Amino acid sequence: MTRMHRRGLLGGVAAALAAPGLARAQTGWQPTRPLQLIVGFAPGGGSDIIARTIAEAAAPLMPQPMVVVNRPGAGGVIAAEFVARAAPDGHTLLLAGGSESTSVPAHREVPYDPKRSFRAVIRLTRHPHFICVRNDSRFANMTQVIQQARAEPGRITHGSAGVGTLSHSLFMLLERRADVEFLHVPYTGGGPVAQALIAGQIDLGVMASDEFGTLNAAGLFRPIAVASGERALSQPNVPTLKELGWDVQADNQKGWVGPAGLTDEMSTYLHDRFRQAMQAPVWQRFRERLGEGDGYADGPGFQRDMDTLLDNVRAALRRS
Repeated sequence: MTRMHRRGLLGGVAAALAAPGLARAQTGWQPTRPLQLIVGFAPGGGSDIIARTIAEAAAPLMPQPMVVVNRPGAGGVIAAEFVARAAPDGHTLLLAGGSESTSVPAHREVPYDPKRSFRAVIRLTRHPHFICVRNDSRFANMTQVIQQARAEPGRITHGSAGVGTLSHSLFMLLERRADVEFLHVPYTGGGPVAQALIAGQIDLGVMASDEFGTLNAAGLFRPIAVASGERALSQPNVPTLKELGWDVQADNQKGWVGPAGLTDEMSTYLHDRFRQAMQAPVWQRFRERLGEGDGYADGPGFQRDMDTLLDNVRAALRRS
């Protein structure tokens, strides 16, 4: 490393630590050993990339190393259970907000309470979920899909990343709001759903904006609706389900939570550093590649959004 590069790096670290939010935490709790950042999905997937990117961005701000640990399985439940049982000492965090937090617990029993077993620290991303069709689909728009679903109950197929996942629950919410019935075809992840959609094996598929960029750019399929409160920056011409008359919001959120006993001091320290890391160039480049806005929410806001989505999924299941 050159002297100039070293000087620039050290200057950047000093400036970051001088930020008001970080200075506040300097005199209190600090991690004393490496932090474990637990991800409930395999290396190379969307969740793993988010965790590793923010860890890289936050590395100059932390006095201890951060280690991303992948514990895949059961839609993120294995990782969530591990963190729920971990000591609440600020050294173990879970990348939460997906199916393990907002969907799977509505479908079946899990070995933790999604509302009470964790303390939310910060939300990092909020990616919209798009309902997509193959490029040559008979459906030009979402209104046609709903009209046909009413004419042919249980005949129009939709793929999901698996039973109980958020992509499955999104369609359950839509069925409830639009009073229609689809035929669910579960797969083992978002990749197989995209392959099945391209092959014409299903009519509809759900994909988050961080999953379909390359395939969408190739013109293999097209989004016809987005399940968010507002239109996505990356696809401004795609209407929201709410605009079309069906209030369904099921964003793919990701952020850090710790075990329930995490103290205010620990939570503030971690929140402030990860929030500062979200301004770092490496994180900003990541956001630009996705074409989406700042997904930030503080801990209470993140928990509130997760709880609301979980409650909505549970209500949809009671109807079915």
